[in-house]
Amino acid sequence: MEPRIQYATTTDGVSIAFWSMGEGVPIVNPPPAAPWSHVEREWQIPEWRHWYEHLIEHARIVRYDGRGSGLSERGATETTIDAAVLDLEAVVDHLGLERFALFGVFSAGLPAIAYAAKHPDRVSHLILWCSFASPSDGKRSPQLGEALANLINLDYGLFTETLAHSVFGWEQGEAAHRIALYMQDALSAEAARACWAANEQMDVSDLLPLVQAPTLVLHRRDFPMIDLDGARRLAAGIPRARLKILEGASLSPYLGDTETALKTIFEFIGSEAPKTGAANRPHRHKDDGRADAGGFRTIMFTDMEGSTAVTQRLGDAAAQELVRVHNSIVADALAGFAGKQVKHTGDGIMASFLTTSAAVECAIAIQQGFAEYNDANPAAAVKVRIGINAGEPVEEGDDLFGTAVQLARRVCDSADPGEILTSDVVRQLVAGKGFLFSDEGEAVLRGFEDPVRLYEVRWHRDGG
Repeated sequence: MEPRIQYATTTDGVSIAFWSMGEGVPIVNPPPAAPWSHVEREWQIPEWRHWYEHLIEHARIVRYDGRGSGLSERGATETTIDAAVLDLEAVVDHLGLERFALFGVFSAGLPAIAYAAKHPDRVSHLILWCSFASPSDGKRSPQLGEALANLINLDYGLFTETLAHSVFGWEQGEAAHRIALYMQDALSAEAARACWAANEQMDVSDLLPLVQAPTLVLHRRDFPMIDLDGARRLAAGIPRARLKILEGASLSPYLGDTETALKTIFEFIGSEAPKTGAANRPHRHKDDGRADAGGFRTIMFTDMEGSTAVTQRLGDAAAQELVRVHNSIVADALAGFAGKQVKHTGDGIMASFLTTSAAVECAIAIQQGFAEYNDANPAAAVKVRIGINAGEPVEEGDDLFGTAVQLARRVCDSADPGEILTSDVVRQLVAGKGFLFSDEGEAVLRGFEDPVRLYEVRWHRDGG
């Protein structure tokens, strides 16, 4: 899945690059690392791409490059809020979006606020992430800002490396270097210096009382550029705005606790997975449990250990309560990792995912959830086995069938309670994403002539 880059033209004649993917509630995402933006290159950064893939599972996401940056017209150098609003207007008008949510990150919150104040009938929800109304409001470390302002004029390469680590939240080394190269490719040193200086003069404080859209201010507790008082003042300035403090220090929403961030965002906008055949949605990229014939999906099964014996020991009512515990823990994890429940299987569930890494992350979250529950309820512990496979299932009605599904079921059957087993194709698909596997060797699975090599996902708290 790669974005299809399109272009819109502003009223002052500037060409703006954008993509639109997914179905459901439209969420327009101005450049989240403004003024740096490159709608094509950001997909080459695994964590960033993973974030978008999760969003696209539940909503229609629109991303664009601001003028002078990325794939937009590089010769356009006006760095004002009015110009940024023109860029936003061009994209949403080109797409014919009548109402949509706006998601402004850091300085991109300024044009988002300005647009919401100017077009109250168009913005259904406003989400501001680690943002501000005035650059001087709530600065946690003026010394850091001053140091960065000096560094951008002295050494652009070192500046981007420093910003990637100290503000965006990347660890030093290869990851921070990758983001630094992204920034250098997105915006020239000359344009970056002009934008950095211009941003220090931007102020939308007077527009805050004019925002009518329901507003959610999200802020990372230890974000190094803006303190909590700055976030509180921003929320207090917008009528009926809500403030949510998340743990962590990173400006990047795709780093740290992304599960909580995603859950908070979608609870706020009230987004639900769109139904098949939703009108006026030219692109279909979400997994709603109805895979297209031949469409690639990752399939996960869960299975409760000894449910029949539990029923005999505890009785029907108590056993059914454990089933509800299972369903609740699994449902929470599926919501956090964009999984779609296909059906109940009696003692467990079958779910599908658009991305394999999301399925593995979800499985880990499920086992961690049961571990926490079992610690608190040792007399009513619930042990669950999980199996994952990936392939091209066949859709029939609301269900999925075929070899990919059958193998996932058999992999689950082979797992021990508390274990996550995967096929080799799953291990290969998530290579380089930080998961730990142990080779469990080949197993003869019922219904399959050839032995299948299985791998255990190492999820335990002690790393074992």
